[in-house]
Amino acid sequence: MCNVNFRDIDHSNECLVKNVKLKADQENFVETVDECLKEADTYEGWHPVAIYHNEDVVGFAMYGSFGPNKDTWIDRIIIDERYQGKGLGRIAMKKLIGIVSSKFEVKDIYLSIVEENRIAYSLYKSMGFEFINERDPNGELIFKYTI
Repeated sequence: MCNVNFRDIDHSNECLVKNVKLKADQENFVETVDECLKEADTYEGWHPVAIYHNEDVVGFAMYGSFGPNKDTWIDRIIIDERYQGKGLGRIAMKKLIGIVSSKFEVKDIYLSIVEENRIAYSLYKSMGFEFINERDPNGELIFKYTI
């Protein structure tokens, strides 16, 4: 399960990435891949990537760094419903933390979650993310990870 890697989204994998789906009870917790890709096209700071396990597309993630303070976010991470429960989300997040912190040369990484998303809440807390008692403009809880 450790062979999780990331690839830029291009013509070779875009259709596969757009087919990444959440379970029905998770759909209100994060935007669709299509919505994320449109946002990445609108705001150049976002970097969307496909999550692979071996040669299979198993998910999607998006990260970026913004402003003079280099506020750095892992803003979206989606594991397809067929691949959930196998530890791939945890592995992907650990690897993303390393990639993002190195790429942007930062010690702090942020993410936000919908308060009702208890599974994500537990996962991120168990990985060392801390709720900073703030909410984003959409009312989501903001978490911070310090390396």
